[in-house]
Amino acid sequence: MQEESKTALFENIPIPRAVAKLAVPTIISSLVMVIYNLADTYFVGMINDPVQNAAVTLAAPVLLAFNAVNNLFGVGTSSMMSRALGRRDYETVYRSSAFGFYCALFSGLLFSLACTIFKAPLLSLLGADVDTLTATADYLKWTVNFGAVPAILNVVMAYMVRSEGSSLHASIGTMSGCILNMILDPIFILPWGFNLGAAGAGLATFLSNCVAFLYFMVLIFVRRKKTFVCIRPQKFCLRKEIVLGICGVGIPASIQNLLNVTGMTILNNFTAGFGADAVAAMGITQKINMVPMNIAMGLSQGIMPLVSYNYSSGNHKRMKDTILFTTKVSLGFIVVVVAGYYIGAGSLIAMFMDNQVIVAYGSRFLRGFCIGLPFLCMDFLAVGVFQAVGMGKNALIFAIMRKILLEIPAIYILNALFPLYGLAYTQFTAEVVLAAAAVIVLGRLFKSLEKERGK
Repeated sequence: MQEESKTALFENIPIPRAVAKLAVPTIISSLVMVIYNLADTYFVGMINDPVQNAAVTLAAPVLLAFNAVNNLFGVGTSSMMSRALGRRDYETVYRSSAFGFYCALFSGLLFSLACTIFKAPLLSLLGADVDTLTATADYLKWTVNFGAVPAILNVVMAYMVRSEGSSLHASIGTMSGCILNMILDPIFILPWGFNLGAAGAGLATFLSNCVAFLYFMVLIFVRRKKTFVCIRPQKFCLRKEIVLGICGVGIPASIQNLLNVTGMTILNNFTAGFGADAVAAMGITQKINMVPMNIAMGLSQGIMPLVSYNYSSGNHKRMKDTILFTTKVSLGFIVVVVAGYYIGAGSLIAMFMDNQVIVAYGSRFLRGFCIGLPFLCMDFLAVGVFQAVGMGKNALIFAIMRKILLEIPAIYILNALFPLYGLAYTQFTAEVVLAAAAVIVLGRLFKSLEKERGK
C-alpha cells in the first residue's frame, strides 16, 4: 500500500513543499475547470446572440446545484478518509470511499430523473422567458438530463483520490474532461461545425464529463493494490460512525452550495428584469470572477487532507503553520488579481462578446464583484478548515450567514438603492463581515488546540 510514502507527505515534508504538492495540482485543475466553463460562454458568445448566451447563464444555478451533491459525498467522504488515515484506521477509509461513491451514483440518477419530470416548472424558476426557454431547455438536456451522473461522480471521485494525497491523479482526471470540452465546444457550437449553439455547449460538457469519469474508473482499477479508494460493493455499508462522519461534514457543505444556488437564482432573476443583454453581461462577469475564486477554493481544498491528517494525528502546530502559510499565499495572489480586474474590466468583458451594451454592463459588474475577492478568499479558507477537522456546524453557520442573513437581503436592498448595478456589490457586502468572523473563529480554534497541547 506504500503507507510510509503517503504519510511522509503529511508528516515530514516541509510545509511549503507539502502545500505545493497537494494544492498546485488542485489549483491547476480548478483553473482548467473555470477555463472550460469560460469556453462555453466564449464560444457561445462568438455567435453574437444574447439569447444563446443568456441560456447558459440561466442554466448555471442547476449546474451549481450539482455541487451540493459533490460537497455532500465529495467533501464529506474526503474529510472522513483523511481523518481516518491520520488515525491509521484503513478499514474505515475503504468503507467511507465505497459509501461516498454509491451514494453519489444514486444521487446523480435521482437528480437527472427529477429535472426531467419537472422540466417546465424548473425553467420557469430559473427565469427563462419566451425568448430564452428553448435554448435553456436544450442546454439542460445534455448537462443535466443525460449528464448529471458523470458530472457528479467524476468530481466526487476526484475528492476521494485527493484525500490520500494523490492530487496529481485527481487533477489529471478533472483536466482530461475539461480539455476535451474546450476542443469539442467550437465543433458543436459554431456555424462552421454543427451550429448547435447553447445545446452544443451542453453536449460537449456531457461527453467531457463521461471521459473524466472513465479516467477515474480506470485509475482505481489499475491502482487497486496501491490506493485507499475502494468502490467494491461489498465495502458499502451504513455503519453509524461512517454515515454520521461523512454527513456531519458533507450536509453543511451541501447546504452551503444549495444556498449558493438560491442566491444565484435570485440574482439572475433580478438581472433578467433588465433584459437579455444584462443577463448575458452578468453571466460573463460571473465566469470571469470565478477564475480567482476557484484558485482560492482550489488552494483551500488542496490543503484539506494535510489539515485533516495533522488534526487527527495530534500535530496541531503543523496544522496551524499550514493554514497561516496558505493564508499569506492566497491573499497575496488575490490582491494582485483584483487590481488587474479593476483596471482591465472593459477589455476582459469584450473578449467574450463584441457588444458595447454588454461590455458597458459587464465592466461595471466586474469592478463591483472583484473588490469582494480578498474577503471571499479568507472565508473559503476558514470553511475549508472547518470541513477538514469535522467542524461541520461552523461551516453551516457561515453558509447561512453568507446567503440568508447577508447576501440575499443585500440583493433586494442594493438593487432598490442602485438599480441593476447595486447587484454587483452584494458579494462584497457579505464577505467583509464573513472574513472578520473567519479570523475570529480560526483564532479561537488555534487557542483551543494550544490549550489541549498544554494539558
